[in-house]
Amino acid sequence: MALVPALDLRPPSNDDVVQTVPASLEAEQALIGAILYDNAAFERLSDNLQARHFHEPFHQRLYGAIEALIRKGQLADPILLAEQFLRDPAFEELGGLRYLADLVNRAPPAANAPDYGRAIYDLALRRDLIRIGGEITATAHHGDNELDAREQIEAAEQQLYALAETGGVSQGFVNFADALRGAVAMAAEAHSRDGGLAGLSTGLIDLDQKIGGLHPSDLVIIAARPSMGKSSLAANIGFDAARNYAYEVQPNGAKKTVRGGVVAFFSLEMSADQLAMRLLAEVSGVSGDRLRKGEIDAMEFGRVRDAAIEIQDAPFYIDDTGGITLAKLTARARRLKRTVGLDLLIIDYLQLITLGAGTRSDNRVQEVSAITQGLKALAKELAIPVIALAQLSRQVENREDKKPQLADLRESGSIEQDADMVMFIYRESYYLSRLEPREGSEEHFKWQEQMDAVKGLAEIIIGKQRHGPIGTVRLSFNEDLTKFGNLARDPGRYEPR
Repeated sequence: MALVPALDLRPPSNDDVVQTVPASLEAEQALIGAILYDNAAFERLSDNLQARHFHEPFHQRLYGAIEALIRKGQLADPILLAEQFLRDPAFEELGGLRYLADLVNRAPPAANAPDYGRAIYDLALRRDLIRIGGEITATAHHGDNELDAREQIEAAEQQLYALAETGGVSQGFVNFADALRGAVAMAAEAHSRDGGLAGLSTGLIDLDQKIGGLHPSDLVIIAARPSMGKSSLAANIGFDAARNYAYEVQPNGAKKTVRGGVVAFFSLEMSADQLAMRLLAEVSGVSGDRLRKGEIDAMEFGRVRDAAIEIQDAPFYIDDTGGITLAKLTARARRLKRTVGLDLLIIDYLQLITLGAGTRSDNRVQEVSAITQGLKALAKELAIPVIALAQLSRQVENREDKKPQLADLRESGSIEQDADMVMFIYRESYYLSRLEPREGSEEHFKWQEQMDAVKGLAEIIIGKQRHGPIGTVRLSFNEDLTKFGNLARDPGRYEPR
């Protein structure tokens, strides 16, 4: 019997494989030469290409200097650039001004610049892929005292996502001029909407006016006691964004959201069918309770059917996995952002997220802190607003004034610290309805007057807002449809723009 040789499970050494770093100095020289010959060639390049994608360190510094001059509206030519690099050892070693002149003399036609740019960008991505692959292999072989296997997978996926989205695993420091351009672009976008929003609209006019919409990278907490309408408000906001989704196709084929957005809803408490039923009731105007019981007539069923046809193509994605871990939630959000797009993430609700096996802490405050920090990091990574619902502690019920405060948040320290905005829902009618006196009594008549005054009203109390003032916003609330809406005190101000 022939012996089967044992498998060699050792990682390959440098002697086993001869690796060549993917790079093309010729392509880098050709692109820089083309731009120096005709600065207009720079405008033809993709915005993806950045100085860090060049392999030669001096080319990185040179391309960065060229980009800075052109963006300022100044001429980028060999003589002006030579003055900037007089004390650069690499510049002297390469030949100084003679090197730049040679690049111009051998420059290809400016029309070919985009092709060289794409080649340089592609090679940079390959280098990062090789580096990430090496790190994954090394960590998997030798282990990591701080990360288990699942966490290693999560870390690898995060690096690959960042590479796919931004062309780099970590950008490190951002030049202030680049940050300033982003701020100006955001202000210009808001200005172009005739004083409208810079962020994503909630669909609730008074709330939008108070908070300026939902902003990318923000973690928004919506907190309330049970039955106040947390899920309803989140679903209303998310579905309004999905129904109004519109985009423009960019020159590189990517879709840029111009209104509304693609929404992901992690429903950890309700099933996808139950959430869909709520939204169907909202759009059709037929009571959700009667829908569930089948107590509708033919005309109402027709409205339900028409509503279903109208909204079936809305980019509203539901994940109803119960007790989902933070790692799985993060991975699924990244995947949706990569494959379909993602403009708003909603989680119902925060305290139902887990950290996964082996990572649970005996201290619940520390566990919630890790979750809120993870959600804030996800909002920044995906550059989208993240709305997380949260339960309030029972101490609200023990006070005479039932309006919630920041201190009422369970594990409030971590949630309050990590959130960019905290909103509370308060409906006085909910508490007043529990105090109904004996029917026919004088107290009952007074109680009825009070109920009539507050019925159908809700308050959104903004307890924290990093980008603006705190305060209270009054909304309408339809209990049959579990729908929040605008108060039509002045119909003229609600005309669409």
